[in-house]
Amino acid sequence: MQDLTIDDRLWEYMRRVSLSEPELLARLRQETALDPRSSCQISAEQGQFMALLMHLIKARRTIEIGVFTGYSALVVAQALPPDGRMIARDISEEWTSIARRYWREAGVDHKIDLRLAPALQTLDSLIAAGQADQFDFVFIDADKPSYANYYERALVLLRPGGLIAVDNVLWYGRVIDPAFDDDPDTRAIRAFNQQLASDNRVWLSMLPVRDGLTLACKK
Repeated sequence: MQDLTIDDRLWEYMRRVSLSEPELLARLRQETALDPRSSCQISAEQGQFMALLMHLIKARRTIEIGVFTGYSALVVAQALPPDGRMIARDISEEWTSIARRYWREAGVDHKIDLRLAPALQTLDSLIAAGQADQFDFVFIDADKPSYANYYERALVLLRPGGLIAVDNVLWYGRVIDPAFDDDPDTRAIRAFNQQLASDNRVWLSMLPVRDGLTLACKK
């Protein structure tokens, strides 16, 4: 049986009967929408799904690679227990200044350790500090050519049974469009997806959520 095609009307119905976006998150999403790079922000549905994952795996320690204006970090931090902690990594003071403002208003800023530094530097420093197998969840949503390197470090830092979520794995449909064969980002995503398809260190699922979300559970 062929999968159901989700058109705009059915998508809006799904949102109407399942999505519950708090006012603060809606304001952050609306403010970010004014930025020409707003497509970098996850959708409200994806945020709600990620929060559900945090509850399901009982996450306490998480890592985020690529913060942007802080929507994904905020939904995850709100889902963490009072003593939960997140290490959030980005290189933009401009974007993360918006994130910090909303984190403070939500009362979760104490849970988030924001590090403005290259992601590989942050991940390698955690590994060097003996943090292997210590994290429950890693969200990767940053520069595409580095996805494979971020993923390998995340696997080291993740506990068995922990979860990696990787955004933009369908890359606006470009992964199957020959017109983008020479695009470095598209080629990187294609190679990364193929790498994970044969990785026997994880249980894998790719979901057609927004721009594609891959979940990899460490065995």
